[in-house]
Amino acid sequence: MEITTERVTLDVDGAAMGAYLVRPEGPGPFPAVIVWMEIFGVNSHIRDVTERIAREGYVALAPDFFHRTLPGVELGYDEAGFAEGMKGLGGLDADEMIADQRAAVAYLKGLDGVSGKIGAMGFCIGGHMTYLTACTTDIAAAASFYGGGIAAPEGPGGKPSTLSRTADIGGRILCLFGGQDALIPADQLDAIRGALSAAGTRHEVVVYDDADHGFHCDQRATFNAAASEDAWNRVKDLFAAELR
Repeated sequence: MEITTERVTLDVDGAAMGAYLVRPEGPGPFPAVIVWMEIFGVNSHIRDVTERIAREGYVALAPDFFHRTLPGVELGYDEAGFAEGMKGLGGLDADEMIADQRAAVAYLKGLDGVSGKIGAMGFCIGGHMTYLTACTTDIAAAASFYGGGIAAPEGPGGKPSTLSRTADIGGRILCLFGGQDALIPADQLDAIRGALSAAGTRHEVVVYDDADHGFHCDQRATFNAAASEDAWNRVKDLFAAELR
């Protein structure tokens, strides 16, 4: 499917949040998907994911939720990029993240050519954003890739933990993790499974035993082609079932 791309600006309580918008060409209307970035910004990998989703027939939006601290940053997967991205991560606050999520959902709902059903997906801190978006908005489907900190005792900025909000998820959620990911140990995966089950949330938690953090990114040393392909197919199935 052919696509068109553009840079747009969203209003978040009077502040400007940049975003990368990709639309499928065709009659529409189309469902929409928010793509939440890693700590490396809306870089070439995130733009590629956003374009791939659009080619599946979704209006796709990748917001820059570092707009308060590192606006417009695009980083590589090296030590310098990691160090800079961690500065943005350290400046996050759950209340501001929720404001960004709601602004993104509102933007898509108001966009011509969007059918009304919205999903979200994201990677690393973007996977956390995806889980939190499922808790705080009415999105119909969420795909969280190796979302770090979801099961931490506190949410970003010392706010209530993201896991404690699980009962507020109204849609279906898919959580994808690597079994070799030292950043998200097994006890945290168990806590996520337990919270989703206790809440009665429609969910699936998938762990790729031989995959590490960042397994979906083909620009990282931890890229795992088999896990990435399987995860992508699961995401496509999720969105086709819940957003169409």
